[in-house]
Amino acid sequence: MTPLLVSRAPTWSSALPRGVVALVAVALAVWAQWLPTAVESYVANEWLRDRIVRLQASDAPETRLVVIDIDEASLSAAGPWPWPRERVATLIEQLLGPYQARGVALDVVFPEPADHDGDTRLALLAQHGPLVMPVAFDFNGALPLRKGGLSGGQAAATAGSAVPASGYIANHATLALAAHTGNIGFIPDRDGMIRRLPMLTWFGGRDYPTLSRALLACCERAVGGTDPHPDSHASGPTGGMISGDGLRRIPYSRAWEAYTVVPAADILTQRWPASLITDKLVLVGSSSLGLSDRVATPLSASTSGLLVHAAALTAQLDARAGLAPAPWPGRLIAIVFGVLVTVVVTYTFPRLPAWANLGILGAASLLWLGLAWLTVPHDAVFNSTGPLLTHLFLLAVAVPLAWQSTQRQSRQLLGTLRQYVADAVVDELLRSNLRDPLAPRRGDVTTLIADMEGYTGHVEALTVEQAAQLTRDFLNCLTRPVLAQHGTLDKYTGDGLVAFWGAPLPVADHADQALDAALAIIAEVRAFNRARAARAEAPLRVRIGIESGIAMAGDFGASSRSIYTAVGDSVNVASRLETAARDLPYDVIIGPGTAQRAQRHRLINLGDITLRGRENSTTLYTLAALAEIAVTP
Repeated sequence: MTPLLVSRAPTWSSALPRGVVALVAVALAVWAQWLPTAVESYVANEWLRDRIVRLQASDAPETRLVVIDIDEASLSAAGPWPWPRERVATLIEQLLGPYQARGVALDVVFPEPADHDGDTRLALLAQHGPLVMPVAFDFNGALPLRKGGLSGGQAAATAGSAVPASGYIANHATLALAAHTGNIGFIPDRDGMIRRLPMLTWFGGRDYPTLSRALLACCERAVGGTDPHPDSHASGPTGGMISGDGLRRIPYSRAWEAYTVVPAADILTQRWPASLITDKLVLVGSSSLGLSDRVATPLSASTSGLLVHAAALTAQLDARAGLAPAPWPGRLIAIVFGVLVTVVVTYTFPRLPAWANLGILGAASLLWLGLAWLTVPHDAVFNSTGPLLTHLFLLAVAVPLAWQSTQRQSRQLLGTLRQYVADAVVDELLRSNLRDPLAPRRGDVTTLIADMEGYTGHVEALTVEQAAQLTRDFLNCLTRPVLAQHGTLDKYTGDGLVAFWGAPLPVADHADQALDAALAIIAEVRAFNRARAARAEAPLRVRIGIESGIAMAGDFGASSRSIYTAVGDSVNVASRLETAARDLPYDVIIGPGTAQRAQRHRLINLGDITLRGRENSTTLYTLAALAEIAVTP
């Protein structure tokens, strides 16, 4: 028979499910960075990005540009919209003349002609001055929108990196000769939020820059520079901000409060200080509810579309000045992080308690949020919640799998333990809530060793099957009393067993419990012999040695396999006592340690004897209840 062996190797249900879960988690970490547009989850990724952008937005004043707002106060002061074109032309002339703005971009489209003189003045400014006229491209494609005269742009045979448009609303024919045209159309995300702009729009075989880029190109030419391609600067330090669909994420690095917003009426009356506009880029539009396009952005739920172009202009100015965040490989960072967490938890899940593994996943998630905080300004296309998706998968799949495996192992261990320890002891172990009930502990233990005398002679004439049955029947006579008396079955020794009391739980009367078991064993063997006598079979004799003392009881062995046993001098003495019974007419031989601790049983002193392997003599005892049943050697 085999002793109680305990496997030390921590596993889940098996290596295969553990490996599959790890591979799926790694695949998820990679896949999350290239989610197809049709299934990409904006809810989580963009929600996290929006909050990071909002918290990181600087309120430091943006001194390189000015926003001229045709607001409600200006409409009250100068008259309701639509203004005469002469008034609009005067506004532009004031900005380019007395205020000496570096360049002006209009965010208001004039698809229909109005007063002739005003249109003429505005057309001359658009043809010869640093003025960018707007065109609103439509990207929806629902209706074949064609309104006004389209002008400007650069010839392009194919869309390339530009975003194809389906239609447009442009200025009327007189203004269509403008030298500089910029797109003011938006492409909202699925939730209606404006997070990206088409920096180049392709329509009718030509590329059209967005309003802010056209303004930069216009001003460079105005001071004698050249800009053969309006994307030449913006594609440098911020190249990582452009996604595969040609849209560039707007970093929104400045809070709205950072922009200087001047009422248009103050420019018309020249009440605003000229020094605050001189040599700056100017965007002209409206925040009036009845005139402007109100959009949602990460910084606010409703704002003027003009400020979106202001944010885009800030990003490009930062890029040209070398102030934009350097590009980082966000996708690679996210994938490596997800893989590392998967490797760590694959190792820890079968080895640490559930609360510790949950803590690891929680700490990893917090660590990733910090890393995402740093990475978001440097990479616009990586999925900021990809690693969190991996963590969620591990939490939803790996944790239950590890828990199920632990429960299975616990049930297997308890099932095995119940074969060696009485149910009452197992139940007490569970109630005691010991962290490691099988860990070696020093304690007072009583050891009982029982063996069949003359085993070879009894089985030599039997078949293998008959010998095995005899062994099983005899060991049942020994095992039942041990477990009934709450003993721990250490191991079987062929035709005998080793058991002890006092471990894994300490008990005060362990010596008496062992003596109770010895009496019960003798009674079981007697009953077994009566059955054998009825079959004309020879009786069997059991020899029992019992001794008490300090011993180490617990899980001993190698790193891969171990045995729950007791070791100590008293265990060795019990073995010698069982051997000594062979030369004595008593079935149960008790050592002095047990005699000292026994309270419920009367013992008889058998005298002193020097046991094999020991120098000093040992006093032997037997149970008074069995003294009259002496067996002649």
